[in-house]
Amino acid sequence: MDAANSILLNRFFTRNTFRQLLDDGESKTYTAVIRRYVTDADSRTNGECISEIYQYLQKNYRNEYYYKNTLLNKLLLGGAHSPRTTTALTEVPVGKSKADFILINGKAVVYEIKTELDNFDRLEGQLEDYYKAFSRVVVVTSEDNYFEIDRKLKDTPTGIYILTKRGTLSRRKEPEEKLDSLSKSTMFKILRKAEYESVFSRLALPLPSVSQFEYYRACKAQFESLDMDIAYQYFVTELKKRARVEIDEYASIPLALKFLAYFLELSKNDYVKLYDFLRQ
Repeated sequence: MDAANSILLNRFFTRNTFRQLLDDGESKTYTAVIRRYVTDADSRTNGECISEIYQYLQKNYRNEYYYKNTLLNKLLLGGAHSPRTTTALTEVPVGKSKADFILINGKAVVYEIKTELDNFDRLEGQLEDYYKAFSRVVVVTSEDNYFEIDRKLKDTPTGIYILTKRGTLSRRKEPEEKLDSLSKSTMFKILRKAEYESVFSRLALPLPSVSQFEYYRACKAQFESLDMDIAYQYFVTELKKRARVEIDEYASIPLALKFLAYFLELSKNDYVKLYDFLRQ
């Protein structure tokens, strides 16, 4: 696939494109992709067109969105977990890296995606960053990459999941817990102001009585003074509160859009607009 087509497809299933559709009723990216990849688009509903584009990704261009959406559908919505009790996060900055997908239930697991379009050049540094804030990490990749990734991760605690050519998730190596690399400084930098203040409140610790200029540094020092097990427990608890969806409305979202809808933070009115758009 040439660069222009890959860029266009990568822009299709994005928050920007679908937020434009909901807010403005149109998107140049959406229209361009539909015209290029859907036959007889004028006689199809938007829902049918989106489904056809997603099927094209599955067969011809398994990009990062396809991997992320599959992970969400298989791990969060596939029966093992529930959106009522489990939180998914995406693109969380951790050190110099960004975690592709994080699932938090009783424990937190980072899923680093390496599609068949990617290489493993940055993987070592990414894993090093993730273990500073999370104790379990899984690399998700394709069948063709399995032997290379198995060689790289054979004697490590990192898990390996394979997204098969049939679209199933094969768990080749489960992650082991790794606690010795956790960094309270790294965890604190991920937390938002309201979140680390919530940690102090839950632990009955007073907020630092210092100037606004010194406040962040004082809060960071107080968080870093906690025992590691306490710091990590409350860190994960706060992250688990982040993502919330309207469960009843979300249940009817088509499979191809589950990941997008989860992270678009849709209001009830947004869901109504989205359903109307899909039927048009």
